[in-house]
Amino acid sequence: MNPINDNMIESNPETSASGVRSGATSRLHRTTSEPLRPGQIAMANDSRFNETFLSEPLTAYALGWGENETLLADLDFAAPQVLVPRRFEYRKALNSEEFANEKEDIRAIGAEFRRVEPVGEIGLGKTLNKGLTLRIDLDQAEALPNWRQMAVARLLRRLLRAELNRAINLLYSSSVSETVSWQGASGEDPDADLLRVIQKSANQSGIHPNRILFGDSAWAARSLSHRAQSTAGGFASATLSPESLAPLLGMEGIHVCRGRYQSSGNNKSGFAENLILLYTAQTNQSPEDPSNIKRFVTPCPDGNLFRVYEQQITGKITDITVEHYSDIVITSSPGICSLVIKSV
Repeated sequence: MNPINDNMIESNPETSASGVRSGATSRLHRTTSEPLRPGQIAMANDSRFNETFLSEPLTAYALGWGENETLLADLDFAAPQVLVPRRFEYRKALNSEEFANEKEDIRAIGAEFRRVEPVGEIGLGKTLNKGLTLRIDLDQAEALPNWRQMAVARLLRRLLRAELNRAINLLYSSSVSETVSWQGASGEDPDADLLRVIQKSANQSGIHPNRILFGDSAWAARSLSHRAQSTAGGFASATLSPESLAPLLGMEGIHVCRGRYQSSGNNKSGFAENLILLYTAQTNQSPEDPSNIKRFVTPCPDGNLFRVYEQQITGKITDITVEHYSDIVITSSPGICSLVIKSV
């Protein structure tokens, strides 16, 4: 049996307390007196692991791992990271104050200018220590020369999928949502629907949204709806790429999230199934930026965003652990809009 096979762990159909969508994570062993079984994944925390078991070669592998590029691109677009210490402060944008119609900006002779004080609420945050442990029986892994790297890659994929699921769920639950039909009926115009919702978002927040995140199925529905119109304009719109559509809608970026997660049984679902999210976020943002969502990240003590441990439990049993520090926060909800797509 291959100890790195994802099929070795059963799916958990219930939603976790951390807000991960139903089915997005597998059954996890929580630290109790019950021993871990080979191939089982456990929650990791600071009290269990220390510098004694830190693996610098595997940490370097985790940081340079190439398979995570798609998941990281999805996550960085949905919730750009902000580097902070473990405990930090950030300002929650007060939308009405930012766009106040100022009438007291005229200074009287001998008087001072009216002082404007920042009134946005100060939020106190703390990045959470997140991680997973995979227990491996060496009798099952000894034939694989890179079994350690395979274990790290498997854990990284699970951790990144959990973060992406959190970000999309937070955006959707904080959004003003509406349902539209893109089923190829005569007169449908998906891009007109997008322009209308963009204006609604700007009127709510006072800021033109700069990002649109499409689920894979929603992007396909847009193209098929345009193509079904059998017009020159429809055919032209159907072939537009996200990069070509973005400037036409006044967006800094449009991203199609094509990732999947285990939703139930043997079924997979898209992270943003039949969903489009419109919001504001900056690539190089700070704790003070008026963005809708931020992924606060704290480097591990060695300065890296991920850290890997290897702990030999017995002569035949080894634990591989990957950890990181983060917290995804909706820092301002006005302007977050979503479209739920009814398609063929």
